[in-house]
Amino acid sequence: MSAHESLEIELKFDVDAGLPAPDLAGLVPDGRVGEPATYLLEATYYDTADTVLARNRTTLRRRTGGTDGGWHLKRPSTTKAARREMSVSFDDAPADDGVPTVLRDQIASIVRLGELVPVATITTDRTVTSVFDAEGRELAVFCEDLVSAESLLPGGEVTRWAEWEFELVHGDGALLKRAKAFLREAGARKASSVSKLARAIGSTPTDVERRAAGKKSTALELVLFDLAAHRDALVAYDPLAREDAPDAVHQMRVAARKLRSVLTSYPLVIAPEQTRPIADELKLLGEVLGDARDLEVALETNELMLAREHAPGDLVGVLIEGERIRHERALKSMRFALSTERYLALLDDLDHLVDAPTPGPDADSPAREVAAEAIAASYRRLKKAQRNLRDYDAWSPDWVEQLHTIRKRAKATRYTAESADSLRRSSFAEIGAFAKAVQTQLGVFNDTAVNRARLAEVAERTPLSPAAMFVLGRIDAREEARGRKAVKAYRKL
Repeated sequence: MSAHESLEIELKFDVDAGLPAPDLAGLVPDGRVGEPATYLLEATYYDTADTVLARNRTTLRRRTGGTDGGWHLKRPSTTKAARREMSVSFDDAPADDGVPTVLRDQIASIVRLGELVPVATITTDRTVTSVFDAEGRELAVFCEDLVSAESLLPGGEVTRWAEWEFELVHGDGALLKRAKAFLREAGARKASSVSKLARAIGSTPTDVERRAAGKKSTALELVLFDLAAHRDALVAYDPLAREDAPDAVHQMRVAARKLRSVLTSYPLVIAPEQTRPIADELKLLGEVLGDARDLEVALETNELMLAREHAPGDLVGVLIEGERIRHERALKSMRFALSTERYLALLDDLDHLVDAPTPGPDADSPAREVAAEAIAASYRRLKKAQRNLRDYDAWSPDWVEQLHTIRKRAKATRYTAESADSLRRSSFAEIGAFAKAVQTQLGVFNDTAVNRARLAEVAERTPLSPAAMFVLGRIDAREEARGRKAVKAYRKL
């Protein structure tokens, strides 16, 4: 099943029914407008009974009529005045098969185990006019809509209204700005709702924005602010990770790790019996995401290394095609894990933790004091691991393993320090910056160690041509040099 995703950038206005549309040709120098086309659009909108999609500014509909009949999922975007739209045509999703799986996966982290049911039906009598530039390129479409909507929620009503939409096709922000002023002058008003569905079912409650912890905040307020932020990041990256968007798996794993770090760094702020099971589940989630992420990094590294060589085909097959297959398998396993009831229950438990925590002994203590103790404890563990490195011979297996321990301790210290960013203490920031620098350099060394182990495995287990073995040796030498350079940079810290 295939889906098409695009960025919808549009303006929406309320208008009086029957208000004549202005001539839009004047928006573009030497521009023109096409012949108006009229369509009857009939849509059914789906959500849970408690409208969790609407609360997350997300809409899911099945629509017939017009030029894009099918299923449409619309979500917020980081681009101003824009929304992300994913669509599946009826050719790819037969009408009687229900919500397409590809769209269900995209909203799984929001809907979870909730049942999707029709919440509104909306019929739109739409007249569409295209705006072209002097070269005949379509810049935008202007829609005059007469809307009739029926809410299917308890106590729902039928409402009718008229609105205008101006959506960019190949136009730019300057055209959008001109169109806004032009249409307002013609009698259009600011839209009373962000979407037709919002107007049909009425306003829905949204999550209250949490205030960042300050000088007088309690430890519980600090922890809850951090947990909410990382929970939101985890949920936001979930659909992107499923489709293997750039850096999405990595960022989702970071969010899971930071959540676990907050829980383990402040063990007495929230009751352990509430946090411990969640921390254990987050550890498992991090491992699942880590498998996919590590193979993603390995594949990218192999591509960069071979780009500098005239590598024979058998080596390319092992280091590129073979790793790509392993990566795809890891992604498949990750997607399965993200679709299990266990993972969805973890998201529910995180919500409950943020909304209804069981206070621990340190809950009402000043945030600065509790954070200072947590950061200091983590920093002491890092320094102890660094001192213990002296007990091993340089470049011995035990010495290399201790560098790995130092890297993990540095990451823990960094995350703990960053959890107190909102307190704005320079000493916390300095420790976090130092830990980040250690983690970065030893992370490079760890990557090279992992890569070299994989190269050695390939050399031992895979029949390769002499030319391939020669190139493999060159790559191994470069990785060894890169690792030694990273260790040297670490020692300077």
